[in-house]
Amino acid sequence: MVKIAAVAPAMLKHTGPARIYNSQEEACAGILNGQVKEGDVVVIRYEGPRGGPGMQEMLAPTANIMGMGLGEKVALITDGRFSGGTRGACIGHVSPEAAADGPIAALLDGDMIHLDLQERRLDVQLTPEQITERLSQVTHVKGRVKSSWLRRYASMVTSAHTGAVLAVPEI
Repeated sequence: MVKIAAVAPAMLKHTGPARIYNSQEEACAGILNGQVKEGDVVVIRYEGPRGGPGMQEMLAPTANIMGMGLGEKVALITDGRFSGGTRGACIGHVSPEAAADGPIAALLDGDMIHLDLQERRLDVQLTPEQITERLSQVTHVKGRVKSSWLRRYASMVTSAHTGAVLAVPEI
């Protein structure tokens, strides 16, 4: 999901290396510490319905990108969500999410990502076989949630593309 009206014309097409973060907090620290450079594609994963759990709103990283003067020079992709106030090349609700073995979990720092928002395309320069191989080796982020109720929710919730609803167990 992307709000195209809030994207600078120069960013409607963008190709750049992935800068991977496994949480919103990790991404904010990286942005503020100067790890993110002009041309990068910031990828924030494990913030979707299962990974968050609950789909955190990504206002802090987008505000930090703007504050660092990178709003028209950096794209952001996440399995988390955005509010109506988000601007820039920010793509959210990527689904299936990382915690559900979506392709976003296979990305590594430096992978080249190409956005063409006019054509509604988001591509990574990897073959389907490379993505499958990487996904077979992924170690998911665990242990962020202390609440037993949220752990239960995370184990039963579906990804955003299916509504982020609780799956009904078969009896």
